[in-house]
Amino acid sequence: MERTQSEAELDQPASKDLVVFSILRDSQCVECGEALWKGNFLFMEKERPLCLACADLDHLVYLPRGDAALTRRAKKHSTLSAVVVQFSRARGHYERQGILVEESALQKAEHECIQDAGPRAVRREREEVRRVEQDRDLSTHVANAIRKLFPGCPPSEALAIAEHTTARGSGRVGRTAAGKALDERAIIAAAIAAIRHTHTRYDKLLMGGFDRVDARDAVREAVDRVLDRWRKPA
Repeated sequence: MERTQSEAELDQPASKDLVVFSILRDSQCVECGEALWKGNFLFMEKERPLCLACADLDHLVYLPRGDAALTRRAKKHSTLSAVVVQFSRARGHYERQGILVEESALQKAEHECIQDAGPRAVRREREEVRRVEQDRDLSTHVANAIRKLFPGCPPSEALAIAEHTTARGSGRVGRTAAGKALDERAIIAAAIAAIRHTHTRYDKLLMGGFDRVDARDAVREAVDRVLDRWRKPA
């Protein structure tokens, strides 16, 4: 049975902030009867959906996520604020979309950000250089670990696998705690994933309509042959 908008919103995590929902289904304010369309903001009060006007939040302006400094400052300067969330069906949880703040607070925050834009840009550049160095070191360590387990793996391919699996924000095994700790199972998993895509017909099977499990079963022997070859010194 499909859950209603209100039922889904009751599952929100506990928060010290006021929470406003960017709704996915049409709804209606229980006080004024105003229709709320997909994408409108809705506030839940004791399981009752309210439009922002009835919730006394309609004087606030929306600041989308994306600029951490602006968001932090605007919230600090706003006497009243609310976090805007939206339910992600794909991920099964609520995701933050931005905040509602007083317009005067947003203007003050924008002015402050303009005033110190130079120093913040320099700091971001330094942080980016540090992240690049950290990523390079991690991929080098993972590549060395691959070569240790699979001495027959060409160095260029070991590095390509390492760079792919440790890509920042990818969620791949190289970014997990096990991958960063060079856990043997994590390294083998990264190698197997790369072999599937580059040494077998796995991708063609997926494009041909095979589901992931059947496609993996179909190329298992080919993967094992490459692993056996790589385990032998070049």
